[in-house]
Amino acid sequence: MKRYLAVSGLFLAVACAPPDGELARSYSGAAGSIVDSGSFGAAAMNNHLVMTGQRSHVIDLAKRFAGEVDSTVTFAFDSAVLDAAARDTLRRQAHWIRQFPEVRFRVYGHTDAVGPSPYNKALGLRRAQAVVGYLVGQGIGRDRLEALASFGETRPLIVTQGRERRNRRTVTEVSGFVASHPIVMDGKYAEVVYREYVESATSGSSVSLEAQTAGGGGGG
Repeated sequence: MKRYLAVSGLFLAVACAPPDGELARSYSGAAGSIVDSGSFGAAAMNNHLVMTGQRSHVIDLAKRFAGEVDSTVTFAFDSAVLDAAARDTLRRQAHWIRQFPEVRFRVYGHTDAVGPSPYNKALGLRRAQAVVGYLVGQGIGRDRLEALASFGETRPLIVTQGRERRNRRTVTEVSGFVASHPIVMDGKYAEVVYREYVESATSGSSVSLEAQTAGGGGGG
């Protein structure tokens, strides 16, 4: 009898012992976790973060814009005139922006390090204004665009005291949502951020509004 009880106890101990590896996860983990490839629960967590204000829709949309469109155009030395390459880039920006009428944008102007700082700051602003003017000419509402006071030469991409075209640039960025838009008023931010990018049937205007550079002390 004692031998029988000992064998039975050993059997129960083995049967009740927690299984190893993936089988253990199937018993102790959430349903479906055994086939999880790394994104299990991601959708629910994203919804939770959005609803509690822990995730910014503006940041998500800004990343999407920067990933799908070239957000930068460059300029010749001491110039705020948009060349052919800049206009091509801005037409692509305008096409993307037209898909999201609820979204506002800012344009930041930059220069290289050549020239006095006050002049460069004014030059960077003229560049930003030239970009905004061109986007307006492409059918983007002026109330959705802002030419921010420029950074001048203070934020170079390439650290140099000489002329550098890559530093003579503007950057277009998502800044927020149009407060009066019906979708935004309904709080449907996720509908905006995750909307599929669809080719518009509306062709943009070919009107070009190029800003002319002002004379002065010369800068980058």
